[in-house]
Amino acid sequence: MGYVHVYTGNGKGKTTAAFGLAMRAAGRGKRVCIIQFMKPDKGYGEQVSARKLGIEVYPFGTPRFVNKNNPSREDIERAKNALAFARKKMKENYDLLILDEVNVALDFHLISLEEVLSLMDALSENTELILTGRYAPSEIIERADLVTEMREVKHYFTKGVMAREGIEY
Repeated sequence: MGYVHVYTGNGKGKTTAAFGLAMRAAGRGKRVCIIQFMKPDKGYGEQVSARKLGIEVYPFGTPRFVNKNNPSREDIERAKNALAFARKKMKENYDLLILDEVNVALDFHLISLEEVLSLMDALSENTELILTGRYAPSEIIERADLVTEMREVKHYFTKGVMAREGIEY
């Protein structure tokens, strides 16, 4: 049976956990597809590593940050395209389908909650669906089979440490 996992919260590690699961699945010969909302194809470490392992990674973001209060038409269009692509990929019998940062795309109103819930309802019994990102809506949390909340206890960013290659990206 296919299950829905949600990795949410303000702590670090949501995408990392999802990519770790992707590595585990790929190591067991499973078909894995990762669709990244709001993230560009910038050669982030996790994108490079996943592709080396034969994991399909499809980033749909632009190189600039999305303005939550005034997202561009392009940001909205890319998020909608990512969701449509996810719906298409669900029909291709993947063992693991990851929608990275989909919860943030929802929070920024780039896509609708109804569309994501509909995608969850269409899940095949042979596919695990992973939804990552801060601000997971309560409706998604209620429908999910597994929910992990990453809680920030302490972070070195507060001391001015900037994102580091190989650690944060």
